[in-house]
Amino acid sequence: MPVATTLGTYALAAVAEIAGCFAFWAWLRLNASVLWLIPGAVALILFAYLLTRIDSAFAGRAYAAYGGIYIAASLVWMWVVESRAPDKWDVGGALMCGLGTLVILYGPRTA
Repeated sequence: MPVATTLGTYALAAVAEIAGCFAFWAWLRLNASVLWLIPGAVALILFAYLLTRIDSAFAGRAYAAYGGIYIAASLVWMWVVESRAPDKWDVGGALMCGLGTLVILYGPRTA
């Protein structure tokens, strides 16, 4: 799978997961309607489906690599949706995790 396709699929999965979790957050923490759970559940199902589309021989490796994408997407969510800009520590940590994602996905394998 090409790098752009893999990273794009991970990015879509991250948006779906964050949106699904935020729907539950909104219901329980922001006193939003219980109806928020419907799109939240749909988003979480979409997230799980998208992770199965990653070209990886092992689920654990796909999930581990996803972690870095999720962290970056969470900080973008915080910035765009919650109007709180990431600080230098957030950005630095996300960059380190992003590098780890690339190593996990594209590091040379012996078998």
